[in-house]
Amino acid sequence: MIEAKNINFAYRRGIPVLTDINCAIGDGEFVALLGHNGSGKTTLTRLMMALDHPRSGQILVDGDDIAHYEPADLADKIGYVFQNPDLQILADTVYEEVAYGPRVKKLPEANIRANVDEALRVMGLTDLKDYYPRLLSFGQKRRLGVAAALALNPRTLILDEITNGQDAAEQGAMMEYLKALNEKKGTTILLITHDMDIVRRYAKRTLVLCDGRVVFTGTPAELFATGEALKAWGLRRPVVSTLSLEFGLTGVTGCEAFCDALAGALPDGAALDGTGFPASKGGAAQ
Repeated sequence: MIEAKNINFAYRRGIPVLTDINCAIGDGEFVALLGHNGSGKTTLTRLMMALDHPRSGQILVDGDDIAHYEPADLADKIGYVFQNPDLQILADTVYEEVAYGPRVKKLPEANIRANVDEALRVMGLTDLKDYYPRLLSFGQKRRLGVAAALALNPRTLILDEITNGQDAAEQGAMMEYLKALNEKKGTTILLITHDMDIVRRYAKRTLVLCDGRVVFTGTPAELFATGEALKAWGLRRPVVSTLSLEFGLTGVTGCEAFCDALAGALPDGAALDGTGFPASKGGAAQ
């Protein structure tokens, strides 16, 4: 578990970035950390990884105060993927980049090979293992960062905007793998994203920051049911959630669930046509 207790933080200019933050990420959760640009999302996760330290308050990892920790002290517990993938590149080949963390941890070479090969495979980078990392595309660098984190088999993954730069297939494959990690291995996922469709499909809980303060925590369905506050927090409601509210269907976030709920709400004898909308009496959609 990662806990933030009464956290306050400011950079050298002295302008508060985080104010009175209290939150917890439980073991095995899949949490989306949301908010407008500059709301403090990345700063909060940097504190959780001991990349920075709060001016006041505590960050606890498994009950231990990490005030005097360095990132390396947490590497086997928390895998952190930066928003800017270039900040993490250290090695001269893709393979060596992914192997860097396990080698620092002095894992047996056989384990390193197995971990690296699997991480490259699931991120679709096996054919690029001998490439110079800085020559990869932006999307490939993001997947490289995730692979490097996976190679250490951390119990928690903190992922900052990892789906940016991915096409639909790459994004879907990455998110489905993370979903499987969460559901089958119990890996905790803390995902920073602006993509509300990803939040709708994968997150079990949301945590929203606005101007450095926690303003909401709850399920995606509860978040998308909020009114004007959603816009004030710099977030948008996914289309399917908007349609659900228009039809008076609360707590519905998935497309299939929306169609099922809509069908159940139709008068007796009515039906959906092939488009998923109510059919006319003559059988054609109006």
